[in-house]
Amino acid sequence: MWEILTIIGTIAFALSGAIIAMEEDYDLMGVYILGLVTAFGGGAIRNLLIGVPVSALWEQGSLFTIAIIAMSIAFIFPTLVLNQWGKFGHLFDAIGLSAFAIQGALYATEMGHPISAVIVAAALTGAGGGMVRDILAGRKPLVLQKEIYLGWAMLAGIIIGLNLLSGTIGLIILFIVIIVLRMCSVHFSWQLPRRKLISTNERPKTKAITTTN
Repeated sequence: MWEILTIIGTIAFALSGAIIAMEEDYDLMGVYILGLVTAFGGGAIRNLLIGVPVSALWEQGSLFTIAIIAMSIAFIFPTLVLNQWGKFGHLFDAIGLSAFAIQGALYATEMGHPISAVIVAAALTGAGGGMVRDILAGRKPLVLQKEIYLGWAMLAGIIIGLNLLSGTIGLIILFIVIIVLRMCSVHFSWQLPRRKLISTNERPKTKAITTTN
């Protein structure tokens, strides 16, 4: 079951990268690169930070093949993929976020890292690829400004790092909870507090009031 969920998440992340690449009018190679970065970039950065050999990434050869097939279909039949993405895209993306965040947290705990590293590993695995994707596409990272995304990955890391849920049943419960929270944040447009600073150059100038005697 876990392998199936990982496959779904990989396809969802690869398609999201491919769709953004086509929106930015990238060529076929750009579509592949952006899709692969989205699907595997977070895991690669996580491996560097927590000490997992980078070569471990190449052991996922079957997932690379699945991602390339999914992106090729999206490139050949963009209208069909976009129609289905509009219906199920958020759900598949939530599945990928939950599965990858839990996977990253488990990697860090198995290596004996502190809870801070577990949280970072969960966040990078779940959302790191999306951030790299947006940077390469010349966009502001959506995971830092739309609904709540990175926060749910960090929550998974906190729960695993504190050993609040463990074992197969506990991880399944956590997996479902993260999906539900992510979908609720999309449906109800939940957002974290934000504050925009206005520089002195952007502030409207007030007209001086003069008085005459």
